[in-house]
Amino acid sequence: MLQKDAHTTFAFMSNFRILLAAISAIVLFLYGLEGFSRELQTVGGETLTKWLSRLTQRRWCAIALGAAATAIVQSSSAITSLTVALVDAGTITFSSSLGILLGANIGTTSTAWLVSLKLTGIGPFFIVLGTVLSALPTRFKMLGKAAFYFGFIFFSLDVVSFTLKPLAQNPVFAEALSRSSTPLTGVLAGMLITAIVQSSSITTGLCILLVQQNILPGTAAIPVVIGANIGTTATALVASIKMQKTARRVAVANLCFNAFGVVLFLPCLGWFAARVVAFAGEPGMAVAWAQLVFNVVMTIAALILLRICQRRLAIFDSMTKPGNFNSSTTAT
Repeated sequence: MLQKDAHTTFAFMSNFRILLAAISAIVLFLYGLEGFSRELQTVGGETLTKWLSRLTQRRWCAIALGAAATAIVQSSSAITSLTVALVDAGTITFSSSLGILLGANIGTTSTAWLVSLKLTGIGPFFIVLGTVLSALPTRFKMLGKAAFYFGFIFFSLDVVSFTLKPLAQNPVFAEALSRSSTPLTGVLAGMLITAIVQSSSITTGLCILLVQQNILPGTAAIPVVIGANIGTTATALVASIKMQKTARRVAVANLCFNAFGVVLFLPCLGWFAARVVAFAGEPGMAVAWAQLVFNVVMTIAALILLRICQRRLAIFDSMTKPGNFNSSTTAT
């Protein structure tokens, strides 16, 4: 009896250590993402704001800019929050902001591709490069910090991958995953996890690593990643609370776009996940493909809706013109 109790206690402590190590690695990943986004905005924040305001007059340009900016900054939450702030300041119109939001959803898939292609090994190179550049007394010092955090993101993902390996042989973890394998449960899990950690990149990267470790099936990971699209809207919603009414509408529109896409896919999500896994062959790549296809289809569907609602958008645009900015703020 004593031997059995000792074995149970040892197993519990072992599982606890694995879980603690995994959480610590995820925290490092989050820290790297926040640091990289912060440093890039410090280096080129004014330039980014200027380009966002200049190139958003045409919706396709706005989508391309939103996608490119998110792929560079590696944070759709940062770009959507910045967009909401620009609308609040009257720098861009309501309809122009919608293109950026749609593009941000496409740009955020870059993280999934980097992880699925197993490029996380580039982390140490950028950490060393960033450290060297930061030590130089030149304008490259700020770029060095951004390079350091970029490397730190992928180094921490490698640490996450290493800490997750023992979970593949853990029966408790395997049973928990098997109970949450339905598409709806996966979507809800992805939505909740992303809303808590405030980053869809973390949810996506973690899912792909679990798939690559053969801990989570690709068909179960895809609903989680798609659910993360809803959870990631929480950042902009929180940021818009104290802003004017039009800025809050942008944050709500971001939520509606992503929720609409998930509802559109949900009835056939199991079939969609199975087809993508069969097409891609490699499960990790399948998750990246599924996220990209989902966001592209969602963007096309949203563009069709925006064209239908063009007159309504013109009314919202008039509220964000410089002449109406003060009155709009007072009304709020």
